[in-house]
Amino acid sequence: MNIHKNARLTPLRREEMALAVIEGHLTQAQAALTYGVAAKIVARWVERFKAGGREAMLDRSSRPHAMPRQTSQALAERIITLRRQRLTGKHIAIETGVSAATVSRVLKRAGLSR
Repeated sequence: MNIHKNARLTPLRREEMALAVIEGHLTQAQAALTYGVAAKIVARWVERFKAGGREAMLDRSSRPHAMPRQTSQALAERIITLRRQRLTGKHIAIETGVSAATVSRVLKRAGLSR
């Protein structure tokens, strides 16, 4: 995990803040002032700590778990096949009926873009 230089809360500080609120040493409003964040953020970290303990204080990935609208594997393979036949992205888009941007994304993922 990379903590950027302007991060208000590291996992250790999040845990410290959550424990202070849970144990009653600080209210959520006092913790927000002390740690320089909004009360909503304090509530979020307290709930996460209650749900998952110390592990819940770590940063999570922002990558989606599922991408239901991702280009199908069959279409992606067809785009790659057409590219290997030396067709341009624009011609591939016309041939497959998808946008040029979609063709570009598929080719980039496959390592066949410029």
